[in-house]
Amino acid sequence: MRDFFITNTLTRQKELFKPVNSGHVGLYVCGPTVYGDAHLGHARPAITYDVLVRLLRKLGYKVRYVRNITDVGHLEQDADEGEDKIAKKARLEQLEPMEVVQMYTERYHDAMRSLNVLPPSIEPRATGHIIEQIAIVKKILEAGYAYESNGSIYFDVEKYNNDHHYGILSGRSLDETKEGTRSLDGQGDKRAPYDFALWKKASPEHIMHWPSEWSEGFPGWHLECSAMSEKYLGREFDIHGGGMDLMFPHHECEIAQNVASRGTAGVRYWMHNNMITINGKKMGKSLGNFITLFDLFSGNNSVLSQAYSPMTIRFFILQAHYRSTLDFSNEALQAAEKGLARVLGAANDLNAMATAAGPVQGEPSKAVTDLYEACYNALCDDLNTPIALSYVFEGVKMVNAAKDGSAKLSAADLQGLKKLFDEVLFDILGLQNEATSDGKSAAIIDGLMKMVLEDRAAAKAAKDWAKSDKIRDALSALGISVKDTRDGAEWHI
Repeated sequence: MRDFFITNTLTRQKELFKPVNSGHVGLYVCGPTVYGDAHLGHARPAITYDVLVRLLRKLGYKVRYVRNITDVGHLEQDADEGEDKIAKKARLEQLEPMEVVQMYTERYHDAMRSLNVLPPSIEPRATGHIIEQIAIVKKILEAGYAYESNGSIYFDVEKYNNDHHYGILSGRSLDETKEGTRSLDGQGDKRAPYDFALWKKASPEHIMHWPSEWSEGFPGWHLECSAMSEKYLGREFDIHGGGMDLMFPHHECEIAQNVASRGTAGVRYWMHNNMITINGKKMGKSLGNFITLFDLFSGNNSVLSQAYSPMTIRFFILQAHYRSTLDFSNEALQAAEKGLARVLGAANDLNAMATAAGPVQGEPSKAVTDLYEACYNALCDDLNTPIALSYVFEGVKMVNAAKDGSAKLSAADLQGLKKLFDEVLFDILGLQNEATSDGKSAAIIDGLMKMVLEDRAAAKAAKDWAKSDKIRDALSALGISVKDTRDGAEWHI
């Protein structure tokens, strides 16, 4: 099994990955809060951890991938205030909260399928684990790191910090946390503004609430991940992933809850993907640059100059390392669209050449095997997808050179390159030809294109240039490029 190196947010160092249980990997990733359509910011963590899962499985690990659904939209601010976003959406659309949850969960799944993101092994919901969350609150109270105030339970950050280190993940001291915490109205129940809710007494107008020995209320936002990760992955597990914006306070609070309730932080490696910006600015509705994934797929947004396919979005995200900021722009996506077309076109050409080459004799050349190893080395070096893609494009150059006759590849080389494309480009990076993603569709499209190009060839033979150009232009409008060669015509989507 190859070595895999991961940058641990907790230690801020690149470490050799060693699972808690040899051969088995437990991965927990914070999923979406489902009160609206998935947006560009949701795509990056989904694709990042999808590639991680694909790679680990390809390396021979058995992976249990848990990605939660937050189906209670309360307490997403460090001030423990604000309206429940799901309840607000339910009132606006005159629906039950669980109708809102079900509708947007299904739409999230639709968007993920379009992006070729594999489903997790388990997808638990916060509302399905209220009993487990109440049990954790009791343990934290018994350990002395929480207090009751008017039916609500708050985590005592200062007392915990005296015994441990609140801020170990984000690198903050308690003094820095004090300075960065807002004192707002409605926090009178807390001993300190930076204390966070474990259980919140529900106000009369609050729609979603459950009984407890303290009050009719609901659990704090940070609690759900501690409860669900422990239930499905155990007291200690391998990797906890999520966006950089969750590092503080959400993941910091998770660590404090874990230590207080079970005596261990529980996570061996913390992994955080960085953010996506829009033309250098943070995405937000107030800034007028908020883009849902369905906007991207349809082009129905004033920020967009055109529609972009799901695979273009996936390719665009993979072009940057997961820990670096990724800036969205129409120009960047159009460049990604061209790059994707180039690599998929080479993959199609490679398949045709490998099939025509006949039986394989001998082994691939050193140049091909070195390229294959370089791709895996990049992916095993903290999931370096842009470097892996750069090596894939070296393979594209080899294919194109063989196609135009400027270089020769043996049957073994062609099969070696095909293995590289199949394993790295398609299996691990998860890219696919959207128009020909299954054999039946591919056969139908190939047959139709053969008929169209034969009709165009007949028009050219009859010197009916108007008809020939009309067919070419119609295909171009559909996103299909046609290139005339000595042997006829070639087409690519």
